Amino acid sequence: MDFTLKIMGTASAMSVIGRFQSAHVLTVHGRSSLIDCGEGTQRQLLRFGVPLMKIDNIYISHIHGDHIFGLFGLLSTIGMLGRTAGINIYAPENFGPILKFFMSYYGAGLNFEVNHVPLTMKEPELIFETRTLSVYAFPLNHKIETFGFRFQEKTPMLNVHKDAISRWGLSLTEIGTLKRGENVQRPDGTVIPVSQAAYRPYVPRSYAYCSDTAPFPELAQWVSGVDLLYHETTYLAGMEDHARDRNHSTTLDAARCALEAGVGKLIIGHYSSRCQDASLYQAECRTVFPNTFAASDGDVFDLPFVKQNTYLCGDSTQDDGRQD
Repeated sequence: MDFTLKIMGTASAMSVIGRFQSAHVLTVHGRSSLIDCGEGTQRQLLRFGVPLMKIDNIYISHIHGDHIFGLFGLLSTIGMLGRTAGINIYAPENFGPILKFFMSYYGAGLNFEVNHVPLTMKEPELIFETRTLSVYAFPLNHKIETFGFRFQEKTPMLNVHKDAISRWGLSLTEIGTLKRGENVQRPDGTVIPVSQAAYRPYVPRSYAYCSDTAPFPELAQWVSGVDLLYHETTYLAGMEDHARDRNHSTTLDAARCALEAGVGKLIIGHYSSRCQDASLYQAECRTVFPNTFAASDGDVFDLPFVKQNTYLCGDSTQDDGRQD
């Protein structure tokens, strides 16, 4: 029951030695999603042990080069590897002509369908779901049309304690009622409370990705309560004017968003080439939001599978989740 984030790139628009450009891989229950695909992403995927053929969906925040220049090399490579399963690319509408250009020259070599799903929403909308995961997209505040993504593990159906089955002699119908979160009402007036008979088998986990964006009021609400929040921090606090001119965020902008949203952990990246010391970004964020981690290429953040096999009135906790 994995829920693992791997950081492929942490640089912003200018290339620097030792950092590649934006790309994340999120693996949930064995299915991997690629989020943005900056230059050199396929090399990073190979370097950090991400199987290219196991990428299910691709999510592109916007069409600036540092977020898409690695995409077409990746598509060509998985075509040469023999992929036949189609792939969906969730991206802004203006990605359409770019994909059309690529397919017109290089699409003949691909034996799989590349499907562009345009993003046009003005507030969070569900764009993809499986039995266990929901993915939402929402607009960001950048110079061009840009979107963030929220990956939310679905709340699982309740399980019924074995001792409750024997204690009350529960029938299959009554077990089904409890699993739906409803009390059992028997003809003789007996009530079997779901809070005493059932439990949530695990705590749902969540991750939000906020690439290039200037601060705006709704963002904290849209990422509220996620376990992991990635928020760009292109600039240190002293470069606020540059951030505003370019519709980006500073360290303090990201930290304030995390604090207001009540997230579990803040991950930062997309560092300006003006400052390559990520510890400075982390230190500034931690003055506002202490549970901040400055990402480096190759970092892994794992949200553990936490069994909540106590009664519903019980509590559960999660650990830090970072693999150093």
